[in-house]
Amino acid sequence: MLKVANSVINASQITGVLPVVNGGTGVTTSTGTGNTVLSAAPTLAGNVSLSTGNLVQGTAAKGFNFTANTPAAGMTSQLLNWYEEGTFTPTIIGTGTAGTATYAPQTGVYTRTGRAVSFAITIIWSGHTGTGNMRVSGLPFAGNAAYNFAVALGYVDNVALTAGNILTAYLTDTAIILQQTPTGGGANANVPIDAAGGLMISGTYFV
Repeated sequence: MLKVANSVINASQITGVLPVVNGGTGVTTSTGTGNTVLSAAPTLAGNVSLSTGNLVQGTAAKGFNFTANTPAAGMTSQLLNWYEEGTFTPTIIGTGTAGTATYAPQTGVYTRTGRAVSFAITIIWSGHTGTGNMRVSGLPFAGNAAYNFAVALGYVDNVALTAGNILTAYLTDTAIILQQTPTGGGANANVPIDAAGGLMISGTYFV
């Protein structure tokens, strides 16, 4: 609100050219809903503080531009245009037939900042009907198909492996792939789907 003498003027009533305050320039137009929109690419000198409300992205793929910073040689973008956090429902599937199972718990949480998606999964299942090799699906975003991403296994229960092998995992564009690696060296192999088991998995990948 703009206060003049003993009167108060709502922001929705202000139109025209803004006065220069701290080097500010721009034009306002009233939306008729109590909001005031700065137009004509205003330039504001000094810090901008919001006493209430948020900065709201008006157009998808627009955001904060950091091109004032000197980039590394491999830079492909300096625009931060996405933030999101939430939950998802991971599932165990087979590569032969996906199958179904009873889950308790079956939880996934994620945070996406720009292209980077960080996630954590806790999943315990029983009575799985799938066939083939075991995968974890249901991630909130598809990964970048040009890359595979390593993930961390924090807990493994009742997953059948060949004796002497250890469980490893990585993420492709569509699912988390479980592999078993001989402790003495040798080629990786897929992990057959298990009727029951438990996993805790976390990681970060790029979309």
